[in-house]
Amino acid sequence: MEFTFLGTGTSQGIPIIGSNHPVCLSADPKDKRLRVSGLIKINGVNIVIDCGPDFRQQMLSNHVDRLDAVLFTHEHADHTAGLDDLRPFYFRQGDLDCYMTERVKKSLEERFQYIFTTVDKYPGVANLDVHVFDEDPFQVGDVQIIPIEADHGYLPVHGFRIADFAYMTDVKKIPSYSMKRLRGLDVLVINALREEAHNSHLNLEEALELVSRLKPKRTYFTHISHHLGFHQEVQERLPENIYLAYDNLKITSPN
Repeated sequence: MEFTFLGTGTSQGIPIIGSNHPVCLSADPKDKRLRVSGLIKINGVNIVIDCGPDFRQQMLSNHVDRLDAVLFTHEHADHTAGLDDLRPFYFRQGDLDCYMTERVKKSLEERFQYIFTTVDKYPGVANLDVHVFDEDPFQVGDVQIIPIEADHGYLPVHGFRIADFAYMTDVKKIPSYSMKRLRGLDVLVINALREEAHNSHLNLEEALELVSRLKPKRTYFTHISHHLGFHQEVQERLPENIYLAYDNLKITSPN
């Protein structure tokens, strides 16, 4: 399995519009972060996790010409605002399989009414084949996806496990029943927003503590704010086998 970090930034991305923060002014390309998203390639299947406002740019930068499914972690704009940019895949492939919870489905139906309506639908929009998941594993082709619920501070979010790889973002806490689904990982991707505490995201200390409990072989931090600091400086002080991800980084994990 190959995983590409399409974006590793928080909701405003880095650099932030109009910011004079040193990280926002950095010339290091690893300090420039699009909104968080990822691409999984496994057994000939292409799966994107989240479809944020930078989706079009991410698809072009990584030369993605086919999608088999889109998985949504939750409904916030930095994870869903690129929904309309699924159209080129629909025009080429036909209906697109999208997996989400019932709550996310209702939110997207309200915000993107013109996509989901069945009355006088504009002919240029994409048809989305929506699959609602709960806590049970589901299949995309022959790939099993295990949803993993977590707490985003004031609403639930879902991460996903595929074989010995797991992707979690916008997490503040992980309940015990979900922790069981994160044992024995080869690779864990988890958010680490900044040094200071935050009401709805893990900070660096909390993320490191979670990793110490789960003990994956490798960990990559994502959903990163400019307040965490310069990529190179943060990476130098992380423990062994824990990495600060950056945009367009590709990693592999056993299937």
